Amino acid sequence: MQKWLTLASSPITTSITEFPKKTTPLQASAFAATASSRIFSVPKESKGETLDKALHLQQPIPRLLTLSSSSAMQSPVLVLKDSLTRESGSKVHHANIQASKAVADIIRTTLGPRSMLKMLLDAQGGIVVTNDGNAILRELDIAHPAAKSMIELSRTQDEEVGDGTTSVIVLAGEMLHVAEAFIDKKYHPTVICRAYNKALEDALAVLDKISMSIDVNDRSMMLGLVKSCIGTKFTSQFGDLIADLALDATTTVGVDLGQGLREVDIKKYIKVEKIPGGQLEDSIVLKGVMFNKDVVVPGKMKRKIINPRIILLDCPLEYKKGENQTNAELLREEDWAVLLKMEEEYIENLCVQILKFKPDLVITEKGLSDLACHYFSKAGVSAIRRLRKTDNNRIAKACGAVIVNRPDELQESDVGTGAGLFEVKKIGDEFFSFIVDCKDPKACTVLLRGASKDLLNEVERNLQDAMSVARNILKHPKLVPGGGATELTVSATLKQKSSSIEGIEKWPYEAAAVAFEAIPRTLAQNCGVNVIRTMTALQGKHANGENAWTGIDGNSGEIADMKELKIWDAYNVKAQTFKTAIEAASMLLRIDDIVSGIKKRQAPGSTQPSKPTIETGEDADNEQMIPE
Repeated sequence: MQKWLTLASSPITTSITEFPKKTTPLQASAFAATASSRIFSVPKESKGETLDKALHLQQPIPRLLTLSSSSAMQSPVLVLKDSLTRESGSKVHHANIQASKAVADIIRTTLGPRSMLKMLLDAQGGIVVTNDGNAILRELDIAHPAAKSMIELSRTQDEEVGDGTTSVIVLAGEMLHVAEAFIDKKYHPTVICRAYNKALEDALAVLDKISMSIDVNDRSMMLGLVKSCIGTKFTSQFGDLIADLALDATTTVGVDLGQGLREVDIKKYIKVEKIPGGQLEDSIVLKGVMFNKDVVVPGKMKRKIINPRIILLDCPLEYKKGENQTNAELLREEDWAVLLKMEEEYIENLCVQILKFKPDLVITEKGLSDLACHYFSKAGVSAIRRLRKTDNNRIAKACGAVIVNRPDELQESDVGTGAGLFEVKKIGDEFFSFIVDCKDPKACTVLLRGASKDLLNEVERNLQDAMSVARNILKHPKLVPGGGATELTVSATLKQKSSSIEGIEKWPYEAAAVAFEAIPRTLAQNCGVNVIRTMTALQGKHANGENAWTGIDGNSGEIADMKELKIWDAYNVKAQTFKTAIEAASMLLRIDDIVSGIKKRQAPGSTQPSKPTIETGEDADNEQMIPE
């Protein structure tokens, strides 16, 4: 038998292993390595000793000594800092999908007319009671990055179209949920995304096919539409009230741009003024504006003017101060009187320039001195000072005035004559100025009354949604069926189309088709009916393509024709929902790496603020003396 020497790592000894005769050194080393996993590493202090013994035994030393030394040199390479954590591969996909599903589950119960409310407590102890998807998610403080991007979705949806904030999250969550099965089967995310995008294109084509156009001037139709869009909200119990307010407000501020386009700026020209007290039924849309200000000198100035001539200013009606500190040296006592006289004359000139135009009401964004007040009240003109710029813009739009920057540039055309009445009323403890009965106002104020602040906040949120819906329809007068009918039609059409798709993309495409059913399914769940029976019946009706308008009656959970029940959705709300949900799902699926713990880079040259050092008594002696 031929003997080979093998080296064991500890204890420091040589072990002789017996091998068959025709064994080469490398085979022997491999054999020995499998026998003992520790055989490759030789302790540093033992290397010399072992070599001596091997030479003493005059055995051919196998090559594993050189092997062991090279493997010992190769240490693991650190690329990322210790503070960074990195997750990659399918682990990330699963984490993202779980997080998105969790967000979707939070607001799943707030979809539809039978929706639940959520009560959120914020850090200051205030409460928010709402079922508006965006309002709920906005209040949540969420740690997971994928969940954060889901919340962005509902915000985008709210800013773009103002409605469908809940459905967008539910749909995106479902899209990711059905993709999970494919990721487990080692599908590449790009394949899934490609199929999803194809499904989105086909879904939008179906929307175009089943949508119907409407006449914007048909008020009852518009009312029904706005009502069905906010029927899922808390205020639906007050009947037509909110829908009426929203329609009145949006039709007031709509501006025709020509070529059939209408511009409706809700944020700028519609102000919602919430005043606790009174009943909800007292809420009205003013044909003009109101603001929380009183006239400057209540006793002397009129508080009610019929057909007022209004001048709006953007400049202070008081003596101009110097840009920087100005010192005037006066040598004679009379000069002081001259100085005061000049100031008075300056203000008097300003007032004369304004009073030339015989206004009844002067409103300025800046200050108004006592002297100017005196001149105005003498002339029987009411004045209001320090008004917000946004309010001033609204008044200008309502009564047709132009905001003037300098009194000497005033023209007759700048005077607003469109208002029918200026009046100061006391509501509760505060005075409010009303400029109402305008001829053709392009701005308005919605006055909301209600029992409590929480109620008013919720009504305001619903009103915003209703106004957005009304705005959408004024811009794109097209409707699609509500109550989950649109989603079911899209789903049925995509299922039929999937059979004609070739290759691996067929399965994710079909899954996307199934995902659209999440909306009607959730509606059925929230009504508390038998979900499986209802869904099967609905799928059966849509599969043979009888009536695209068959959906779920959100109140009773029964299957009904949406045309008869007047349950509609605005076309661009639905289109935006589909686009946002599918694009977001594709984006989250494409993420395959999450690196966290990255610190902010400091700008070059800036050093960390050093901690203040505290001197002790011993240090005082060591300091070098500063030469005088």
